[in-house]
Amino acid sequence: MAPEARNSQAHAGPLEGYRVLELGNLVAAPFAGRLFAEFGAEVIKVERPGTGDELRQWRRFGSGDSLWWQLSSRNKKSITLDLRRPEGQELALELVRRSDVVLENFRPGTLEKWNLGPDAMRAVNPDVILVRISGYGQTGPYRDRPGFGGVAEAMGGIRYLTGYPDRPPTRVGISLGDSLAGMFGVIGALMALLRREKARSRDGGGGGQDRSPARGLGDGLPGTGQVVDVALYEAVFALMEGLVPEYDGYGIVRERTGNRIPGVAPSSTYPCSDGHWIVIGGNGDRVFPRLMRAIGREDLAQDPRFQDNPGRAAHQDFLDDVIAGWTSQRPLEEALRVMVEAGVPAGPIYSAAQIVEDPHFQARGMLETHRARLGDGVEREVRFPGVVPKLDRTPGGVRWLGPELGAHNDEIYCGLLGLDPERLARLKEQGVI
Repeated sequence: MAPEARNSQAHAGPLEGYRVLELGNLVAAPFAGRLFAEFGAEVIKVERPGTGDELRQWRRFGSGDSLWWQLSSRNKKSITLDLRRPEGQELALELVRRSDVVLENFRPGTLEKWNLGPDAMRAVNPDVILVRISGYGQTGPYRDRPGFGGVAEAMGGIRYLTGYPDRPPTRVGISLGDSLAGMFGVIGALMALLRREKARSRDGGGGGQDRSPARGLGDGLPGTGQVVDVALYEAVFALMEGLVPEYDGYGIVRERTGNRIPGVAPSSTYPCSDGHWIVIGGNGDRVFPRLMRAIGREDLAQDPRFQDNPGRAAHQDFLDDVIAGWTSQRPLEEALRVMVEAGVPAGPIYSAAQIVEDPHFQARGMLETHRARLGDGVEREVRFPGVVPKLDRTPGGVRWLGPELGAHNDEIYCGLLGLDPERLARLKEQGVI
């Protein structure tokens, strides 16, 4: 087991009593599993015997599991199981029988090839909710293509808009497509759980892992389970604002605009005299005059050309030059102080080094210290992100960081499934677990 967190919360979380079986690898499904685990669900993470989730090796700066892994799999229970083996498939279905939600992010058809598709799961648990995350979804002409988050960001539209107009498109700096798909997977699963609990309530059933019968959802299928189909590219596409309607309605193709918001002014990133940068949003009709007065331009605050956004957008270059001329003569802290006092939305561009020193991050509990494994037997206190969102009555929390490979084999196989230790030893010797 991973070391217990120094500041673990006593609250069980709003999802206590629900069990989630995570069959995924790398980022998307594991991100969804992390959210479930942070809010109290029991998340059983299935990993390949011997090697485990590849994320254990990603961005690893020592000999142990990566810190990204320890973040992604906090509060989860790790078991090893070879899903390609018949014995492994039988054990997986026993876990499905006892689970509320199953998460997976394999290429479409993979679970079916392993005899673990939706029909097989419904046969043992008609109320199970299966979240399937893939590059292009479970249907359509591209369903069988391999898909990663970066490809989804490209196809979903965000890469085309990221960067400057005179330079090639660029990535946003994180695995955005994967994380978005994981979030949508959680949203879909929670909606399906809510629908399931309503059906059970009508029939007098309970919540959590109660297996009492309940009416179907009117689709001819037994039970109250559902399949949640999340495509990586669609998760990105869902964020693209008016991109397609603007094209279809007016023939406008939105292009890369660097730090500006197209058609909204002034709102951009401006240089400061100490080498830092400040983001200022002065695009509101009431905010703009306050911004201009704060930088000593009362004349522009009253200029009739700039009283609404269309007028300001028509003079975006001019206004950005005026603001940049002011910020470039002042260090970041002074520029930020003036903006805050004037009631103008503004903020610094932070690196990790600045985030961990910021008092607001600290006051909001967004920096939690946990004892982490750094490899070669070294452990020390490391700051990790806090839990989002914040619930006042049933908040989430961190009980432990991502565990060592197979740390919960005995608990799950012998405790939950009731296997005797001798069979467990045989399965391990055969490479099934």
